[in-house]
Amino acid sequence: MTIDWQKEVDARKDALLEDLQNLLRINSERDDSKATPEAPFGPGPVAGLKHMLSYGERDGFVVKNVDNYAGHIEYGEGDETLGIFGHMDVVPAGDGWDTDPYEPVIKDGKIYARGSSDDKGPSMAAYYALRIIKDLGVPLSKKVRFVVGSDEESGWGDMDYYFKHEETPDFGFSPDAEFPIINGEKGNVSLYARFGGKSEGEYVLESFNAGLRENMVPGTATAVITVPTSEAAEKMQGAFSVFVDEEPISGTLEANGTSVTIKVVGKGAHGASPQSGINAATFLALFLNDYSLEGAAKEFIEVAATLVHEDFYGEKLGVAFEDAKMGKLTMNAGLFVFKKDAEEGNFMSLNFRYPKGTSAEQLEAGVKATAGAIGAEIVQGGRNQEPHYVPADDPLVETLLQVYEDHTGQKGHEQIIGGGTYGRLLKRGVAYGAMFPGYTDTMHQANEFMALDDLFRATAIYADAIYRLAK
Repeated sequence: MTIDWQKEVDARKDALLEDLQNLLRINSERDDSKATPEAPFGPGPVAGLKHMLSYGERDGFVVKNVDNYAGHIEYGEGDETLGIFGHMDVVPAGDGWDTDPYEPVIKDGKIYARGSSDDKGPSMAAYYALRIIKDLGVPLSKKVRFVVGSDEESGWGDMDYYFKHEETPDFGFSPDAEFPIINGEKGNVSLYARFGGKSEGEYVLESFNAGLRENMVPGTATAVITVPTSEAAEKMQGAFSVFVDEEPISGTLEANGTSVTIKVVGKGAHGASPQSGINAATFLALFLNDYSLEGAAKEFIEVAATLVHEDFYGEKLGVAFEDAKMGKLTMNAGLFVFKKDAEEGNFMSLNFRYPKGTSAEQLEAGVKATAGAIGAEIVQGGRNQEPHYVPADDPLVETLLQVYEDHTGQKGHEQIIGGGTYGRLLKRGVAYGAMFPGYTDTMHQANEFMALDDLFRATAIYADAIYRLAK
C-alpha cells in the first residue's frame, strides 16, 4: 500500500493546529498543594489528560481514563501492542517570557507556549498520525495504544499507577526527544544535600531560594543577608557590581539598612544539559562565599560555591564517570532552599544523569566523601532510573531509522542522551522525535517553541512509522 503521508497531514493541518492550541492553553503544571484523589498531581495535569483523551473520544477511538493518573487512546486489534507514550504535564513556566506561556502565539513559523515542544506538540503529532491511520482504514495486525501521562516531569507516579492496572505494550516509542532516534538513555537519580543547625555569625544568611524543578537549571536565585553595618552593605553593593561585570549573569542588590537582598539572573535550561544553562544559584553562592557566614549557612554556601558551581560532570564532587558508548555523567543542581530559622529542611538537589558502569550507590558514596566532609547530609531522593539501551540491530530501531531516512533523505544513526523519556518504560522502547537535527532546544526554558514545519513533518513520519510497525 502506497500512501502519501505528508499529503494526508497537509489536509489536516488546520485541525491539528487548533487542537494543539487548545491543549496548550491548559496550565498543566503539577501542584501538590491542590492534589486530591480526583486530581493526584493537582488540577492542571488532570485537565490536560482529560482534554487529550477527549480528542480520542471525539474521533471514535477506544478511550480509557485510568483514575485520572493516565489514560490511553487505542486502535486496532492483535496479539501484540505497539505503545506510543506522550505526556500532558509541563514544567513550571518560570520567568523571562515575552508572551503569556499559556496563550499560544504563532509567529515566524513557530508556535510559542509552555509544552509546545515538551511534550504537547509532539504528542499531538503522534495522535494525528494515529488518527490518519484510522481515517484511512489502514489494515493493521497489531493493536496501537497511545498512552497519555500526567507526571512525566516529576516523579512518574502516573506510569507507576497505570502499569499496576493496565497491560504493558510489547514495544514502542515516545515522541519526546529528537530524530533520528534515541535508543539509549542514561540513568537518572537525584541526591539531596541537607544542612541542619543554627546559622549565627557576623553575616547572617536569612534565606536563599532558587529553582523550580530538579530537572531545570535555575534561571534566577534570591538571597537575603543581614550584614553588620550599613557601611558593610554599601561595600557589598560595590563588590556585587564588580562581580556582575565579571561573570555571565545579571542581577540586583538592594540594601535597606543592614538587610541586603540579592537577586541573580542566569539562564534556565533542561537539567539533562546543565552546561547549556547558567545556574543563577551557584553564581550567587560563589559571591556569598567570600563573606563570614557561620554554621549551616556556611556549609550550604561552601558546598554550592566550591563543589557544585559549574561542576557539570561531577568532577569536583568526586563522581565523574564516562562510558565509551553512553558518554559522560552530568549533574544539575536544580533546587536550593535555605531559611535561617529552619534547623532542618535546608537542602539543594543534585540530579545526575549517569551512564552504565556506575550506579546510584557509587554516586551517593562519592558525594558523601566530598560534600559530606563539609557538613552536608547526603540522601537519595525519589526514584532511581537505571541506564536504558535498545540495540541498534533491534527491528524496532531499524524500522524507525528507515522511516526517518525515507522521509528526510538523511542517514539515520543511534543516539544516547541524558534526558529521560517514557521510552525507557519498555524493554524495547525508544524515543523518536519530534525535534530534528539542528533544532534550537527551548525545552524547560522561557519562550519555548516548536517550528510548525517540524510539527507537520514529524506527524507524517509518525504515521508512516505506526503503519510499518503495526501492519
